[in-house]
Amino acid sequence: MHGYHDANHYLPPWAFDFTYNPRPANPFGNQRQGHSPFSLILPYLEQGNVLTGLRPDCSVIDPINLPPAWGAAPNGLSKIAVYQCPSVPDRLLDYGPFFASAIGVNKGPMPLGPTDYAVTRDIHSNFRAACAPGSPTGNVGAMGIRGQMAPEGLVEGRVKLTQIIDGTANTILVTEDAGRHQLYAKGKLLPDNQPGGKGWTLNAAWGDYNTAIRVRGFSNDGLIQDGGCCCINCNNLNQIYSFHAGGVNTLRGDASVQFLGESAAPGVVAALISRAGGEVFNEP
Repeated sequence: MHGYHDANHYLPPWAFDFTYNPRPANPFGNQRQGHSPFSLILPYLEQGNVLTGLRPDCSVIDPINLPPAWGAAPNGLSKIAVYQCPSVPDRLLDYGPFFASAIGVNKGPMPLGPTDYAVTRDIHSNFRAACAPGSPTGNVGAMGIRGQMAPEGLVEGRVKLTQIIDGTANTILVTEDAGRHQLYAKGKLLPDNQPGGKGWTLNAAWGDYNTAIRVRGFSNDGLIQDGGCCCINCNNLNQIYSFHAGGVNTLRGDASVQFLGESAAPGVVAALISRAGGEVFNEP
C-alpha cells in the first residue's frame, strides 16, 4: 500500500469504476467495473508475474482478465499466498454460476484465487445508528469513496496518507474476512454452501473489489444481521472475521499489523475504521 502511495502520491482506492467503456470489443458488453486494491498493489508485492496476466486498463469483467475457459489470462486472478491466511482452509472459488446468470453466457467453472482479507471501506448506517452513534457519517474509511477512472487517470477516490488525520496507527486499512465463499458464524459452518444458498457468498476473490466491507452488527450468535452489535468474529458475510481465537489481525495505515480483540467496543471498532473522525478511545 505504501509502495503504491509512493509511486502515485495517494492510496489505491478501495474500488474504482471506469467513466467510459474501456474496451468496446469486450464480448461481455459495456463492462466498466474496475479492479480491487489487491490487484493494483501486485507490483509492490513482487507479484509482477501475476500482473502480466492482468490488464488494469480494462474491466475486471473482460476475457482479457479472466482465466480459461472464460478468458485468455492464464495467471488472471490466480492464487496468491500473501492474500490467504494459513489458518484458513485452502480453497478455489467458482464465479462461473454468477457470471453465467449476470452475462447470459455459460462457459463452465471460473476458478478464482481467494482472499482472506478485506479493505474496511466504511461503517454501515445500521451499525452507526444502533452500535456507534458517535461515529462520523459519509465515506469515512481510509481509502475514501469509490474511485472513478477517466481516460486521463483516476479523477475521484484519491486519499493521501496525510488525510488520515486520526493517525495512521489508529486507522485500519485492511482486516481479516476469512473463509469466503463458505459462510461461518461464530466458528461454525453455515449449511447450504451453494450459489444462492444461506451458507454461501459471492464476494471472495482478491480481484473483486466487492470484497471490501462496511462494518455492521450481528446477534451474539452471529446468525442475525443487524440483530445486535457483535462485530468481530461473529459472521464472515462481508464482515471482520478470522480463524484466530480472541480477535483478528488488522493492517494499519502506518504499515503495522496489530491484533484487535473480540472485546473491542463497537464504538472503538468504528473509530479505528474512520480516518478523520477525531474520536478519542483506548484499544482493549
